[in-house]
Amino acid sequence: TIPYLITGFLLGPEFPSLFGSLIGMTIMISILRHGYLLPKKNWDFAPEEKWPDSWFGLLKVEDSAKDVKTQPSLAKSWMPYLFVGIILVLTRLPQLPIKSFLNQISFKWSNIFNTDISASTSPLYLPGTILILVSIITYFIHHMNSKQFKAAVTSSAKMLWGAGFVLVFTIPMVRIYINSDYNDLGYPGMPVAMAEWVAANVGRIYPLFAPSVGALGAFIAGSNTVSNLMLSLFQYGVAERLMMPAVTMVSLQAVGAAAGNMIAIHNVVAASATVGFLGKEGLILRKTIIPTLYYVLFVGMLGLLYIWMS
Repeated sequence: TIPYLITGFLLGPEFPSLFGSLIGMTIMISILRHGYLLPKKNWDFAPEEKWPDSWFGLLKVEDSAKDVKTQPSLAKSWMPYLFVGIILVLTRLPQLPIKSFLNQISFKWSNIFNTDISASTSPLYLPGTILILVSIITYFIHHMNSKQFKAAVTSSAKMLWGAGFVLVFTIPMVRIYINSDYNDLGYPGMPVAMAEWVAANVGRIYPLFAPSVGALGAFIAGSNTVSNLMLSLFQYGVAERLMMPAVTMVSLQAVGAAAGNMIAIHNVVAASATVGFLGKEGLILRKTIIPTLYYVLFVGMLGLLYIWMS
């Protein structure tokens, strides 16, 4: 938590998830290596031949790949992750000219379908471009040959196909929801209409459910960020109509959306694709829904008590 907060204050909101976890992991590894916080009894999984079929993914690790002599050093193994973090920081800091340089190449679509809605993208500034760049750098650092690199790209492309297919439908749905106030009939947008209904029918116990709404948004939209973009206006509207502190309500939304990351369709599909678990997303969701429900219910009760006592 402390590295997360420090990173957020010093570098901005884009980096706590990356550097907070890396710094925290480094600290924990150092503590464990010195013999602290270790369990009294060692625990490990059962032998591989006793694993249930649901534990096996599409990726197969051959015995030849386990030969220590063929593996890169620990430093080389971590270099791609370090490069991603360093390049992300350098390209996001407003004090450096790199950010403005990368944003010079931009594609914009204005007045979409004769509305005031516009969209733009800067391909060189996208995180995906940085990942591609680091993969090329890794090719040289790990002294890979063209056959190895091609195999890695092909394997990754096959895994990403399933995740990309989901995103093709998820992202347009989110954009329609966010911009639903643009209509010829003058109807309020979906967030505002939902806020009016909830305020009228749920009443002052709504803070109990605010984190669950955020988690549901993350489940549908695929991330904490998109859930907040979709539903913050809704949560704010409910707070205004119920005459409750809007900041607290939106905070409950953000906390719930963070918990919803555990069941976000996009995250589950992307993680499954990474480890070769495509087709077993249902199994993962059945496992992660349990801590998610505990999280949102506990936070909802805390939020309800805080608002009632303030």
